[in-house]
Amino acid sequence: MDRILKQLSSSLNTAETIDQLVRPMLSMLGTITGMESTYLTGIDLEQHTQRIRFARNSGTLQIAEGMVVPWADTLCKRALEMGQLACDAVPALWADSAAAAQLQIQTYVSAPINNGDGELMGTLCAASTSKLAIAPNVEALFQLFANIVGNFIEREVLVQKLQAANDQLAAHALTDLLTGLPNRRAMFAELEHMLAMASRSRIHVLVGVIDLDGFKDINDRYGHQGGDDLLRAIALRLQAGMRSADLIGRMGGDEFLFVGPGPTVGEADADAAAWHMQQRLSALLVGYYEFAGQTVSYGGASVGVAALPPDHVGIEAAIHQADALMYQVKHSRKLR
Repeated sequence: MDRILKQLSSSLNTAETIDQLVRPMLSMLGTITGMESTYLTGIDLEQHTQRIRFARNSGTLQIAEGMVVPWADTLCKRALEMGQLACDAVPALWADSAAAAQLQIQTYVSAPINNGDGELMGTLCAASTSKLAIAPNVEALFQLFANIVGNFIEREVLVQKLQAANDQLAAHALTDLLTGLPNRRAMFAELEHMLAMASRSRIHVLVGVIDLDGFKDINDRYGHQGGDDLLRAIALRLQAGMRSADLIGRMGGDEFLFVGPGPTVGEADADAAAWHMQQRLSALLVGYYEFAGQTVSYGGASVGVAALPPDHVGIEAAIHQADALMYQVKHSRKLR
């Protein structure tokens, strides 16, 4: 027993996953009990099923991992309800179990795995087709192992919840809450990534600044709710008109940023590619929008798109170049 406890201590110290914890445990329990199969199950009380998560088989009895059986027909359920967690005469005690009869189980030991609220999550079991003597300390040992597994599973669940919460917080930190688009921080990171990729692949990067014309007038006329509705509608149109490799984000206020791959060096006119993207983005935003309870005709935005060569460095300089082109367009639109 001392050797088993040392093995258990070693597993607890080194296991990082449920798999790394349970498989050595099943081997230990098999050695202690002499059972043909030792296995860990998960129980879904809503679906009324029991699934074999991990199994160790050393004889003719084969408990298959992944096998799902009706919870009502299991020895585990009968053992828990009767409070008899070990039995060396299964056919006599539980003759109504079709599964036990089919597998010809004679000897059986089980311990429940509960969470901190006492809810049943699974069982730790051993079974054999031979009639075996069950040592007095076996039930207590199974329950000890089951408690350890339960604590480990709860820790895993907690870690998963914390990771999900962290992922959600990270997503919020990189998302514009009004439009759902990437925010300024996310766009700067994407632009930095794309500039680095362009340097390796020898392609141009297209960077565009989009500034909504007349947005203040819309806010004044239709209120901030109307302005917000327009921003959301603009975001949807921009997203729908993007290529798969393009990214559009909101920089703040009524300004958006476009980032996308341009042509490979020497294969096409980069400035022409930038001009075509500029025209495409401009055309996307002209038209009718539904907000403030009515249909409003909107004349569009001023858009400037720059084609940056692979050796271009500096995010701020890249945006400044596109921004300068955008203001040229805005100036020309005002003169019309």
